[in-house]
Amino acid sequence: MTVNGWVQIALFSVIVILITRPLGGYMTRVFAGERTFLSPVLRPVERAIYWCCGVDEKEEQHWLTYALAVLFFSIVGFLSLYALQRLQWYLPFNPQTQTGVEQGLAFNTAVSFVTNTNWQSYVPETTMGYLVQMAGLTVHNFVSAATGIAMALALIRGFSRREAKAIGNFWVDLTRTTLYVLLPISVVLTLVLVWQGVPQNLGAYVDATTLEGATQTIAQGPVASQEVIKELGTNGGGFFNTNSAHPYENPTPLSNFIELLAIFAIGAGLTNVLGRMVKDERQGWALFAAMGLLFLAGVTTAYWSEVQGNPAFAA
Repeated sequence: MTVNGWVQIALFSVIVILITRPLGGYMTRVFAGERTFLSPVLRPVERAIYWCCGVDEKEEQHWLTYALAVLFFSIVGFLSLYALQRLQWYLPFNPQTQTGVEQGLAFNTAVSFVTNTNWQSYVPETTMGYLVQMAGLTVHNFVSAATGIAMALALIRGFSRREAKAIGNFWVDLTRTTLYVLLPISVVLTLVLVWQGVPQNLGAYVDATTLEGATQTIAQGPVASQEVIKELGTNGGGFFNTNSAHPYENPTPLSNFIELLAIFAIGAGLTNVLGRMVKDERQGWALFAAMGLLFLAGVTTAYWSEVQGNPAFAA
């Protein structure tokens, strides 16, 4: 690996370390139901959600009840996403008149997005209309990530509460994670990506004439809003088939840095949440260090492999 490569990794690692503790402290206060700087704006919204859904935020759940809530939520999410894909032809915000997604592909996509694996075995820009991208895939990028964080919280509470039978309330964890953590960060970073040139519109695709005189269809749409939560929730499933290698998802060095940082932010912050909730931040930093070593081993191997080039291309 070159010296420049090591310097880039070192600088990135330092920035991740610097944001871990403040982000972890903020998330710990959110998950504990304490007041944050966003509470004056979001607390009324949070209360309204609980009222509409009949949730008592002070009532905690037994681990079995918590698990059943996760399962129920995932089943409903799967069915809704599957239906959106299959009925796509009849839905609005479909300027390219994409047809309904084939049943096997719709099933696979719904399962993968609900479980936060987000495997794409299709070309999104030629398969999904804007409504499915927004109300289906982007929404599940939020809630599947929030579900994963909620499960992490339940595990942490299991470590920190030696004799308690309850491990929190899934509906409260899901709401607070989405409302106080994922949404605010996504809104801010989406605006930054739009500033960097990532499309965010509902217009039809554009037909352009190339310098050679050929016709090229240029896809666009609500890209920035999906891109941020895709990275922040460590999801796959970009707006375009090549994901963040596509210039409309990742047009500049700054956008590339922001998206890389977003991938690391929540996972790094959760290690500090663990340390704070078990009353020993050193345990959180120990977990962070273990994750960091695995990252360095992986990136070193990948970097070495990439710089070797491809003998087939060289020939």
